[in-house]
Amino acid sequence: SGARYRRKSANSGPCHTSQYWSLDPCFIPDLEWTCGRPTTSEIAGVVKEDSVQRHSELVTLIAYHRQRYYQDAVPEISDAEYDELESELRDLEFAFPELITAQSPSQTVGGGVTETFSAVVHRVPMTSLDNAMDADELVAWGERVLKGLPPDSIVNFVCELKIDGLAMSIRYEDGALVQAATRGDGRIGEDVTANVATIAVIPTTLISASGASVPQVLEVRGEVYMPIDAFEKFKAFKEAENLVRSAAGKKADPVPVNPRNAGAGSLRQKDATVTAGRGLAFWSYQLGEVIGGPDFTSHDSSLDFLHDFSFPVNPNIEVVESLGQVIEFCQKWQKDRHLLPYEIDGVAIKVNDLQQRETLGFTARAPRWAIAFKFPPEERTTLLKDIQISVGRTGRVTPFAVLESVF
Repeated sequence: SGARYRRKSANSGPCHTSQYWSLDPCFIPDLEWTCGRPTTSEIAGVVKEDSVQRHSELVTLIAYHRQRYYQDAVPEISDAEYDELESELRDLEFAFPELITAQSPSQTVGGGVTETFSAVVHRVPMTSLDNAMDADELVAWGERVLKGLPPDSIVNFVCELKIDGLAMSIRYEDGALVQAATRGDGRIGEDVTANVATIAVIPTTLISASGASVPQVLEVRGEVYMPIDAFEKFKAFKEAENLVRSAAGKKADPVPVNPRNAGAGSLRQKDATVTAGRGLAFWSYQLGEVIGGPDFTSHDSSLDFLHDFSFPVNPNIEVVESLGQVIEFCQKWQKDRHLLPYEIDGVAIKVNDLQQRETLGFTARAPRWAIAFKFPPEERTTLLKDIQISVGRTGRVTPFAVLESVF
């Protein structure tokens, strides 16, 4: 009788669910068994209790890092570290579906809306994409696509470079740009019309090169980004500005660590003239709401339509006929990503046939007909700024390195 186990420490590190699949108590590292072998129900109770606690921690962590990334444009962890948090959350919710709520990060998109800009309700939700972290996960997605379609369906895929920027919706009415909004949480974004209107490559008035009719309403979606050369110039400017500030006894301003952060911060300026001087660019990749336009049957035909109206469409988009070709495309650009004048962090793969997309539909936060293949994290050279000492609760001394951020 009595407890068969006790927790070793209230501060034990979090466990991943994969550590729980064995009934052997040694597979639960934060427990110390006091007598006999635990029953299956006892183990299940401990696993559930720890999983609920870890799930709550992950929800809080992900919400915090989403705000730092999407709203503040000053992330504190790398994309790979963030993806690991979301992956762990999904694993827990797969093992314990009762943990899933409508507010869970697995069911929601991106960040919220700041008070700096007015809110915009998206007429067509701006969903996110689920991730594939390797070729096996990409193949598994392709198999799910085929299972969701009638037998003997022929599926073509569109492969697009995944631009590391800020998702944007640009709305035109009777050929005039009337509104631009960030994705926000997928339902409500931020009104950044004045800022987006300063980006030179985005047309303010629609004119078709082929003489096609202008739709009554055309919503164009894509990615605002900062090209690498514009980022290097901006970074050098901020560093030189900080030297002046330092000489005057003033605190230095933060220097952006990568083009994505610099681009997002540049777009979210109260003064649109500041945005205009930052050299931002745009790639279009999707239609949102369209009224009075053509009836498209494929995604690539909609991209041709966007190109006809002078929207920038990435020249490296390819339509392929098999998952093998999709994987080849991903491998090529993983190798050649640094040959581009802008940053990418993966490949977006989409079913080309729009009727097949209708059949496949959506989950709560993402289309079943598309997925993002994420490139693995890269090794970078950085500066060792300091070596500090951490003293634990028991007096144990552990040195740790303070490195300059590279993500």
